[in-house]
Order: sequence, then structure tokens, then C-alpha cells
Amino acid sequence: MKIAVCDDDKAMREYIISLIKKQAKDAQIMAFTTGEELLKQQEHFDIYFLDVKMGEMSGMDTAKSIRHNQEKKSDTKSIIIFVTGYEKYMNDAFDVSAFHYLLKPVNEEKFSNVFGRAKRELLAAEEQTKRYILVKNADAQRKVYIRDIYYIESANKKVIIHTRTGILECYGKMEAMEQMTGSSFYRCHRCYLVNMENIISYNAGTIEVADGDRLILAQRKYNDFVKTYMRYVKNGGLVNG
Repeated sequence: MKIAVCDDDKAMREYIISLIKKQAKDAQIMAFTTGEELLKQQEHFDIYFLDVKMGEMSGMDTAKSIRHNQEKKSDTKSIIIFVTGYEKYMNDAFDVSAFHYLLKPVNEEKFSNVFGRAKRELLAAEEQTKRYILVKNADAQRKVYIRDIYYIESANKKVIIHTRTGILECYGKMEAMEQMTGSSFYRCHRCYLVNMENIISYNAGTIEVADGDRLILAQRKYNDFVKTYMRYVKNGGLVNG
């Protein structure tokens, strides 16, 4: 596990590193004083701890650059945790899909809880990269990795699988797809089965997924969906944005 700690306050950097070491003794930790210094490293970290206010480049701008670079390279999304004394920036953290927002002075018990959840999310991400389903497409069995699926759509007797690499059509039933994809997918409408990892946003009637498509969220399912999605996130499920 590779972790970056970026804060212009030396005492805070050292404190965060000490808290990390209590829970992840084998972690590779690198410390940075500015966002520019961190980005210059051009290295992928599993977890970033970023202060919001530091030097010319804020932690928020640093996070935006990290996300931009990861999208450009189709790289795995890192976990970003802000550590700051400025509560007013909390809403901005959602724009970069931040995992959490810790306020200074950092409570050790709170840190332990958040870091534990972050580790579970990393494990979930690792497992997700290995999982796949087999579908028959053009008279051949094709392996489709779960992580690459945005959503599955039903159309007459066919199912249409929307993935990062394109669209696949095959004969099948949504009920069978639900069983194959597992608990990280949600049947938000009789015609749609969405990968919760790839949800960008939602409201009472629609769910937006990472490819830009908007799916119908059945009105009668809204409350159950919110509970299921919140439980998925709380248990360390992957979150997009």
C-alpha cells in the first residue's frame, strides 16, 4: 500500500504518518510539503492525505490534477482524504470524489475509523479487478470484468451490457444477470441493473453513471436504493464521481 501525505505543516505531516504506521506498519509512505512537489513525483499512490490550504497550489487543486491524470491514463482511482481546519471547503470535496474530510485537530479514534474503511475499500477494489462474468456473444463465450460494466439493460429477450470497452448484446434474462453480478449491482428499474461502483450521482428519478448515461430509478425503489447504496459505501464499496 502506497500512501502520500501532503501538508505544509511539518508537525501535522509527522502526526498523520504516525497514525498511519499504527494501522499499516508495512505501508510505503511519502511526505510532501506542497501539491506541486507531490505531482512532480508522477507516482501513483493508493491513498492521498491532502491539506486543503497550502502554498500556491491548494489541496483541492492538487486533488483535481490527480483525478485528471488518472482519467487520462485510465488509471485506478485513488482514495483521497482531506485533512484540514477549514470546514467551509467540505462541499468542494465531493467534486473530486473525496473519500472523507477530516477536520483538524485530528481525533485519533476518528482517524482510525476512516483509515480502516479506506483499507477495506482498497481490498474491495483489488477483489473487483479479478471478478468477471461469461456471456455468449457472436457464438463465442466472452469474459467481461465486473469493474468494466457501467450497467446492464434489458431489451426484449436480449440484455445489453454497457462497458468501458463498448456494448455487448446477448440473449439472457435480467434475473440471471443479477445473480451473476452480485451485491455491487442494483436493479434500479425493471430494465436496468446498475454497477454501484460506476454511479456518479442520483436523484429521486434518475441515476447518472460514469459513461454519462442516465438510468431510470423507479419511484417505488428510491428509498431502498438509497439505503442499499449507503450500506454499500459504508462497507467499503468503491465510489466513483
